[in-house]
Amino acid sequence: MIGPAQVAARVLEFGLLRRVHPLISTRIAATAHPVAAVVLVGFGAPAAYAFTLLHGAENGILTIAKGTLPLALFGPAGYGRRIGWLNAPARILQAAAPLIFGAALTAWGLHAIWLTAAVGLLATIALLVLRRT
Repeated sequence: MIGPAQVAARVLEFGLLRRVHPLISTRIAATAHPVAAVVLVGFGAPAAYAFTLLHGAENGILTIAKGTLPLALFGPAGYGRRIGWLNAPARILQAAAPLIFGAALTAWGLHAIWLTAAVGLLATIALLVLRRT
């Protein structure tokens, strides 16, 4: 279900969200995971489908936003270098994420989802601080 949700979100991004600034669609995407976590914990196993769809949609839009948002905020001058600097910490954290989340699951069980929700919430707050140029 994650894959189809990613594709559907990218189609939505290409269609309806194409007319809005990339910062807005990125904010929407970053908010999806914390909302999905609250739904999953609040409603339990029956909400797993909703969680999966929201998580997949977030991932689909963020894949596009990683390229479009820096371009919209900083312009094309030095784009490649800037993307490299922005993506380097993200790649390191992506590599460490399974180990960190596995340790959190071992220690906290289902409550480890709050760690991922907190990271998503921090990302949303950071995006809310950014302003369009």
